[in-house]
Amino acid sequence: MPERAPYASDPNASRGRLHATSASPTRSEFQRDRDRIIHSTAFRRLQHKTQVFLHHEGQHYRTRLTHTLEVSQMARSIARALRLDEDLAEALALAHDLGHTPFGHAGERILNDKMQPWGGFDHNMQAMRVVMQLESRYAEHDGLNLTWETLEGILKHNGPMVDAAGRPTERYIGEGLPAGLGELTEEIDLRVDSHASLEAQTAAIADDIAYNAHDIDDALRAGLLKVADLLDVPMVGSIVREVLGRWPGLAPSRQAHEVQRRLITSAVEDVIAEAERRIGATGIETAEDVRVVGQTLIGFSPAFAEAERGLKAFLFREVYRSEEVMRPVRASQLVVAGLFDRFLAEGAMPDRWGDAWQAAGNEAARAMLVSDFIAGMTDPYAIEQYARLFDGQRPLG
Repeated sequence: MPERAPYASDPNASRGRLHATSASPTRSEFQRDRDRIIHSTAFRRLQHKTQVFLHHEGQHYRTRLTHTLEVSQMARSIARALRLDEDLAEALALAHDLGHTPFGHAGERILNDKMQPWGGFDHNMQAMRVVMQLESRYAEHDGLNLTWETLEGILKHNGPMVDAAGRPTERYIGEGLPAGLGELTEEIDLRVDSHASLEAQTAAIADDIAYNAHDIDDALRAGLLKVADLLDVPMVGSIVREVLGRWPGLAPSRQAHEVQRRLITSAVEDVIAEAERRIGATGIETAEDVRVVGQTLIGFSPAFAEAERGLKAFLFREVYRSEEVMRPVRASQLVVAGLFDRFLAEGAMPDRWGDAWQAAGNEAARAMLVSDFIAGMTDPYAIEQYARLFDGQRPLG
């Protein structure tokens, strides 16, 4: 293994955990974080949560779990090439979707709407609730007791949340900062005005690469696209022309795989080259330099980033907003909305809530109980609970 770069995160220099724990003789602190995430209940539930295509529509479409594993592989590859800490990059990739609701972004949109009176719903903040509170496995504390560096990366792998003056950054200007952020930062200072580690940035860009390549693959499998439909699409068109020119008679499924793997390779190689350029240009020397340099260091080159925006616009128009995708999306939104309204109005799970429902002193606290419960559901469990509460109705079949 190549020597760790001086600006990589060092598990031996971790800022530690909220709850003291003995050292491991065989694993680094970031390896322990990775293992705790993999063994969590929330991680296992990802196998039955939607990515883009609902899990019951086909056996080979990606779920949140398979997507997460693919992101993890790419994050490790990029981290290795840049001499970063692979274990931290892997841990953050494995944790990045722990706060997602059932039914993909459709479920998140509805839960955010329903939670607006109490600050809305944000999947990154929900992931923090999962790893810091909701996972109840250990005898001595709630949560997974992850290191400061892993918590930082989960919360702000997409960049700073506020500027130096404490004002929300661009992505939070519209809806404001996530609910609960103030309470979180009182408990642990994650420096929300700074960038996260290079390992966190690596996990974030690996997520983008995986989305682009694998949503194309799933759309081809679903029959929403044909390989030839991609000939003039930015970022992928030149790859399609190369594949079709070289193997015109190849089975479409194999053509699709050639396109996907070449797209991933070109994206990963672009990120590595651009990261090396930015790191060299900024002259960073330590992990702390990464946080205060004032820019994202792991990302696409300008030309590749522009092409990626074109690809995402194409996917949004031709896949994400296609009727084949939107029909079950609308049905899933009915499920999430119906569950939230019924649970909040009636406390319709006495065996689930136990004393917590009575202990919740106001509607905001009860709404959070409901939000946590729904966010943790798998797709099949949400459908089952909807049928139980609404006379056997199953909007999703």
